[in-house]
Amino acid sequence: MRSARHTVQASGITQAVRVAGPPDGVPVLLVHGNVSSSAFWEPLLPRLPETLRVVAPDLRGYGETDTAPVDATRGLGDFADDVAALLDAPGLFAPGSRPVVVGHSLGGGVAMRLLVDHPERVAALLLAAPVSPYGFGGTRDLDGTPTTPDFAGTGAGGANPDFVARLAAGDRGADGPTSPRNVLRAAYVADPASLGDDEDLLLESMLTTATGDDNYPGTAVASAHWPGTAAGRRGVLNALAPAHFRLADELVAVPVKPPVTWVRGEADVIVSDTSLFDLAYLGQLGVVPGWPGAEQCPPQPMVGQTRAVLDRYAAAGGTYREVALPGCGHSPHLERPAEFVAELLALAGVAAPA
Repeated sequence: MRSARHTVQASGITQAVRVAGPPDGVPVLLVHGNVSSSAFWEPLLPRLPETLRVVAPDLRGYGETDTAPVDATRGLGDFADDVAALLDAPGLFAPGSRPVVVGHSLGGGVAMRLLVDHPERVAALLLAAPVSPYGFGGTRDLDGTPTTPDFAGTGAGGANPDFVARLAAGDRGADGPTSPRNVLRAAYVADPASLGDDEDLLLESMLTTATGDDNYPGTAVASAHWPGTAAGRRGVLNALAPAHFRLADELVAVPVKPPVTWVRGEADVIVSDTSLFDLAYLGQLGVVPGWPGAEQCPPQPMVGQTRAVLDRYAAAGGTYREVALPGCGHSPHLERPAEFVAELLALAGVAAPA
């Protein structure tokens, strides 16, 4: 399967979209994660059967889609609205299609938001290393209880400024741990060898990220609580913060409950109960000074939260399947593509290619 690039006017912006397969094929919508673009799905496409109709957009501020602002107070609602508009955009899917929606990382949160807002349009969800339904950081238990009233330690204030500067400068080198190339190798996958010949493609995808107050990482505000910052109202990392993105109860209550498959890597260092991107866990490790201790500010149990919410989803009439891949990091579709494709085709009800 090979993709073609299209541009679509939808949701008030120009969206760049990769499209593959026949228009009447089994519909699949691929939603990429943070600091990436639809190019992150390219290595997967040759493994998919021609019977699928695959649509993979660049989210706003990524790839070749317009650099439109992200209103963080809507959680991931801006992204979900953009994606929802593609469901009926001419030339992408057959009229009335209900795709299998695949979301990676941030894209997993977008997929969950899409299901909550448009349950009748989603045939199934495949969540790949998704953000917790309680957002990223700032919560202490499986119920998503805040560690502080303002969810201190979440949002754009936790972004590494050198990494942001290197993104903005288009740094393609490997001369420090915060270079985009080294972040790709160390955080996006467990084994950098799994990137293979696709490393430069994926790096270029990362470098399309629009940086600034309205996009990545967004704005930060001061907090009276450790570590001194909380989520602002603009930009991507704030849209992921639990002050703005908390849809666990909405997800459980959705009236139409399609099947969910949750695929995660057991060696993921981004979405993890011991995430190296969670300031509370970094504080526990002594990397961020002044940590007030586990009683006041424990690391977020991200994996446990997702499982607890999906258990509630199943108890309310839905179904889900958890697939944990040993030795796999944050990008199961890149690191374990055969197993990932098998899960996708099972959800889509399509036979694997011979």
